[in-house]
Amino acid sequence: MTRSLRLLYIALFLALLLALGAWSLRGFSGFSVAADTPLLNGKWAKAVETRYDEEFPLKRLGTNIWAALDYSLFGEGRPGVVLGRDHWLFSDEELKPVANAEQHIEDNLKLIEGVRQTLAQHDVQLLLAIVPAKARLYPEHLGKQQPASLRHDLYQRFLAHVRRSGIIAPDLLASLEQEKAKGAALFLRTDTHWTPHGAELVAQRLGQIVQRHAPLAGEPQRFVTQIDAAKPYQGDLTRFLPLDPLFSELLPPPDELQARSTHAVGAEQNAADALFADTQVPVALIGTSYSANPNWNFLGALRQALGSDILNYAEDGHGPLQPMLKYLQSDALKNSSPQLVIWEFPERYLPMAADLSQFDPAWIAQLKSAAPAGERLAATAN
Repeated sequence: MTRSLRLLYIALFLALLLALGAWSLRGFSGFSVAADTPLLNGKWAKAVETRYDEEFPLKRLGTNIWAALDYSLFGEGRPGVVLGRDHWLFSDEELKPVANAEQHIEDNLKLIEGVRQTLAQHDVQLLLAIVPAKARLYPEHLGKQQPASLRHDLYQRFLAHVRRSGIIAPDLLASLEQEKAKGAALFLRTDTHWTPHGAELVAQRLGQIVQRHAPLAGEPQRFVTQIDAAKPYQGDLTRFLPLDPLFSELLPPPDELQARSTHAVGAEQNAADALFADTQVPVALIGTSYSANPNWNFLGALRQALGSDILNYAEDGHGPLQPMLKYLQSDALKNSSPQLVIWEFPERYLPMAADLSQFDPAWIAQLKSAAPAGERLAATAN
């Protein structure tokens, strides 16, 4: 290589570094930290480092290229998603094996029984809404990866056990399968969750069960639901396909989400009356993002199906056990117990170990050691 070529090579290399540096600095536009963030303890430096790491162009370029190769050549995404047929995506939590699954199932079933008994001590009826896995309802869209053997009969095992324990638990899988046979879209193709129509169907089924097995006291309220125009919706499972922005055209087509909203008839008058009335809401809803996320309008659909207001204690991202255990320790249960608690519980969480580190281990052990229910005559909730 001649001296001129060496100089040209060095100049091009330095120009590339300067260009990438300038590109990276663009990521700091609009960046700020709290005014009281100290410089000396490293928090300010950590904030800058995190921002730079997120905006570093080569990282994004490498991530996009690697994800595109995985997706195009091997039909794979990041851990967390399983690619199915026809642009369907599934959470790998519904398919993969789980270490010590049988022990987790036993522990979680004991906790569920402890929850039932604790609520019973407050004269509160428990209704367990077991949400079937998306992969169970739509197995025809699965690809080469199939559910682990422990999941084959998980839903029916779960349902049969809690019914033997005397817990009201309708067979929501059967209801969803009947509606699916009519061509209804009940789960989103690119998301973990159900569609608003699927949520409404489950709410209506629960309303029938409540009327039959645990009718609510008081006068029913009227609720109406407004259905909005369908809009494109990119589901949560696409986050495990980091193809955007360079290869966004490879992503599965977005779902069509038809959002809904529910409100009480005469809501303004009801609110005014409530200011002067000692009213108690008869129903509490506890669960996961199936209940907490307003995109599905499950809370609104339940209110309309039950003809009752509902207090929602569901949480996004913490599974079904944490919100319930927090509720059992809350003043809301101690001071103003509802008549009914609806516990939305996706089946995929049954064989998983829950993070219960925030709770007193002695109290958790006490819940698990609740006297077994035996073979009590349970409401089958068919």
